[in-house]
Amino acid sequence: MKLGELAAELGAELRGNAELEITGVRGIEEAGPGEVTFVANPRYAGLARTTRAAAILVEPGFQDLNTPTLRIKNPYLAFSRALALFYQPVIYAPGIHPSAVVDPTAVIGDGAHIGAYVVVGANVRLGPHATLLPHVVIYPGVQVGSHLFAHAHAVIRENCILGDHVTLENGAIVGSDGFGFAKNESGHWEKIPQSGPVKLGDRVDVQANACIDRATVGSTVIGSGSKIDNLVQVGHGSKVGENTLICAQTGLAGSSVVGNNVILAGQTGIAGHCTVGDGVILTAQSAVSHDIPPGKMISGSPGFDNRVWLRAVSIFQRLPELLKRLDRLEKRVESQAADEGVPDQEGVGQ
Repeated sequence: MKLGELAAELGAELRGNAELEITGVRGIEEAGPGEVTFVANPRYAGLARTTRAAAILVEPGFQDLNTPTLRIKNPYLAFSRALALFYQPVIYAPGIHPSAVVDPTAVIGDGAHIGAYVVVGANVRLGPHATLLPHVVIYPGVQVGSHLFAHAHAVIRENCILGDHVTLENGAIVGSDGFGFAKNESGHWEKIPQSGPVKLGDRVDVQANACIDRATVGSTVIGSGSKIDNLVQVGHGSKVGENTLICAQTGLAGSSVVGNNVILAGQTGIAGHCTVGDGVILTAQSAVSHDIPPGKMISGSPGFDNRVWLRAVSIFQRLPELLKRLDRLEKRVESQAADEGVPDQEGVGQ
């Protein structure tokens, strides 16, 4: 593809040779001749002058370079779209593998690919153009919209409801039992039935080995456009809004409520029955056990305002030095107090 053609595809302003042949895309440090890269983070701006890439995707106001540039408002998104032009995923032809087990009451939409050893239970309704790769299991009563893509070993439990264009990565589990137990008269933990399904909106991605628990009553809900990373745990009865990112190893306890456009960075935690407002950001390894108003950035465990946390961390690093200074000050004060307490020798015996 010519560089000018790529610019037209992306809607970018080209500054440079439109006839350059482009063969692929790569990160700025690895890119070579014939490849396009991008700069979206100011930390990498200096590498734009040393990269061997044929062209660089940058913001409109980026500095002038000898290397050709494609100037566009969101270079990172443009890089993603350029990548899609050169990387072609595997296409799975419609059809049902002979080893798949599909209940006769299941309704399978047009254009579905159902791979080896897939199991589709009774009364499942699977929308058109679904792709189920080997060993996917769909329990009875599940309802799925169009263009489901379920990678190998993904599981959708009974009566769950999924929207359009949902992607389940390997080992993702939608609708596993919530962690609910009550202690009986004998002191033993007795399992509480988890009767409520999981409901996923449109364009939800659930990454590898993430678990979204079904609800005790009601439902567990993930809003449209939200993305759930590897090894995330969403507890029973939780509600997650639209276009929210939940990063790896994050845990939501039961009945958590998370708003729209929230970012929960890696290894964050939310205690049960807490509400996190729209637009909140929890930085990595933060944990909250109280409601968070909209728009806040929270850090630390227990979590508090990010700006205060940054100052606290700065002070924490100085604690050994401050302790030494405090120790010296205490000794000086004690010494002065001792000196002031010694009687005047001339006045002794008078």
